[in-house]
Amino acid sequence: MTKADTSLKADLDARLKQFSVSKHFVTFYSPGTFLAETSEYPIDAWDTAVAMKMADRVTERHNATPYAFRFTTRSRTPEDLDSHVTATSPFYFLGGTIETLAEVEARNDPKESTLRSNMRGNGYDRVVVNGNSWKWVQPLEKDDVVLDYKPPKKRKDK
Repeated sequence: MTKADTSLKADLDARLKQFSVSKHFVTFYSPGTFLAETSEYPIDAWDTAVAMKMADRVTERHNATPYAFRFTTRSRTPEDLDSHVTATSPFYFLGGTIETLAEVEARNDPKESTLRSNMRGNGYDRVVVNGNSWKWVQPLEKDDVVLDYKPPKKRKDK
């Protein structure tokens, strides 16, 4: 576990003491047609190394593979009818290239006019570009992490 993982775990453990039942999950995000495809799995802890190994086995429609994941913890007290999300990690991108608004604007690619407009209009200074399966561009928030990750070789059709 990295130092950041250890710090997140300590904070998480402190917050979860108020709940009687808690379970951790990892949600993988893969390129979709209009929105990301997601797959959620239980996980023993917020462990990026374990999640990265799990990502190698995730395949969505059209052989899309994950570009990112994030952890959540669902908890409930005896008074709760159902569990609810009590903690969410930042995004962990499975590789990718960080690009700034200045870099995207300097390139001035006509195919990226919508990207430039969205970055300016929404105040995004940085994006991450990932091509693990299909190209995906997403804003990179302050706490998000781009991991050193090499995806497995392209998968054959299911």
